[in-house]
Amino acid sequence: MSYLSTYVRSGSDPKVLRSGRSSLSASDRMARGLGWFSIGIGLLELLQASRITRTLGMEGQEPLVRAFGAREIASGILSLSLEKHAGLWSRVAGDGLDAATLMTALRRQNRKRDNVGLALGMVAGIAVLDMVTAAAVGARHGRRRGHTRNYSDRSGFPHGVAAARGLAREDFETPPDMRSAPVAGAGGDERRHSRDV
Repeated sequence: MSYLSTYVRSGSDPKVLRSGRSSLSASDRMARGLGWFSIGIGLLELLQASRITRTLGMEGQEPLVRAFGAREIASGILSLSLEKHAGLWSRVAGDGLDAATLMTALRRQNRKRDNVGLALGMVAGIAVLDMVTAAAVGARHGRRRGHTRNYSDRSGFPHGVAAARGLAREDFETPPDMRSAPVAGAGGDERRHSRDV
């Protein structure tokens, strides 16, 4: 990916020579994979709704399948965003809707109920994967209740306070571009005033 970004950048931008180690955890990578999978399934449901309903013996349910496809795409986009935790749990909720809809097709009159059973098994497996990933992402990125971060050991001086003493000398001269700034006057005109530090 770093090679591709090098070709896309303009001539004045710095080039990426090599990328470092990824900061993404296994759960983050799994969330990304599930997001792209969700978008792919959603597109399939939008574009091939009639084929899906024929395969499952659910003719006449094409609008519902397309609605589920739109939901899958939205969940996938959310799973790829910073709100991946919400996207993954929306996928879990969608798996429940998919399973409930498929259960209605398990009637005896449906000659393709074997396909429905296979689809239910796939939905169950994906639901488990979604739940495990959502829990892992939540544990990694969520803040524990009642947990307050402690920054008392930080001073704001990277080399310590002692090393910073004496750096602001008395003969220090304020740079010219920091000496004056526009100020709005009473009549709306701008006046410049000197602010020597």
